[in-house]
Amino acid sequence: MEKSWPAVDYEVGREKIREFVEAVQERHAIHIDPKAARKAGFRDLVAPPMFAVVYTHRSLWPAIEDPEVGIDLSKMLHVGQDFRWSAPVCAGDVITTETELADVQEGRKKATYTFESRAHNDRGDETVHATWTMMVLGG
Repeated sequence: MEKSWPAVDYEVGREKIREFVEAVQERHAIHIDPKAARKAGFRDLVAPPMFAVVYTHRSLWPAIEDPEVGIDLSKMLHVGQDFRWSAPVCAGDVITTETELADVQEGRKKATYTFESRAHNDRGDETVHATWTMMVLGG
C-alpha cells in the first residue's frame, strides 16, 4: 500500500531552536548565538540535527492517524527511526515535509508500517530524509 499525504510547512523560529537546545542541553554557540552562527558561515541560528523531529512530526501524524491506514494507536509501538541529514536548518527557513507510507508487512500477531518523510527548505534543498517504523500488535 503506497499512500502519501499533503505536504506540511513549518517556519523555523529562533525561539523554537532555543527551546529545543535548552531541552537537549546543547551548548554549541551556533545553536544559541546568531552572531556565532553567521561567523561560522550560516544564515542564522542553526537547529541541531534532531530538531528534524519538530518539523517532520506534523506530516507524520496525519499519516499514522489516517483511518485508511488502519493503525490502532492503542497497540502501536514506535520501533525505529533513521535520519539522513543534508542541508542545515536555520532560523527563518520554511521547511516543507511530505510523508508517505512506504511499506506494510503483515504477520499473524503484528504488522509493521514503514513511513518515509522528506523535508526541504524554501530554497529547495533537502534537509532530512527520515524513515519511521511502527509495529502494531495484533489480537
